[in-house]
Amino acid sequence: MDIYDKLSDKTVILEINEHFYDQVYEHPWLSKYFQSVSKEHIVQQQTDFMVGALGGPNMFCGRNPTHAHPQMFITDELFDLRKSLLKKSFKALKISEPLEQAWLRIDEAFRGSIVKSSREECKGRWKSDPIIDFVDDRD
Repeated sequence: MDIYDKLSDKTVILEINEHFYDQVYEHPWLSKYFQSVSKEHIVQQQTDFMVGALGGPNMFCGRNPTHAHPQMFITDELFDLRKSLLKKSFKALKISEPLEQAWLRIDEAFRGSIVKSSREECKGRWKSDPIIDFVDDRD
């Protein structure tokens, strides 16, 4: 049985994403990477993605994380910061250990294809796509 099937309240996935992205959009550094995306859009997209990844209905129709981030210079430090905010959401919402661990495993599975060691590894999704790089803009 998938973790999704074991959830008594399926809306918890949406609640986690809402809480998490509230933190992301308030964060002085991490929020810079989301300037061109509405919070409502990313919350719904990530909810659809995680529902499917956790074994629920596959409603996600966006790019997978590998193909959604080639133009972004995301370091291990930035990835870890994102992960720390996600863990804060799990704690604040009193999320069960099995759901938290399953979610974090899914996130970690994409680290190698999202994290880059230099700006030169970034490439636009199309010719006019700018490289998104706020690595040196920490507040």
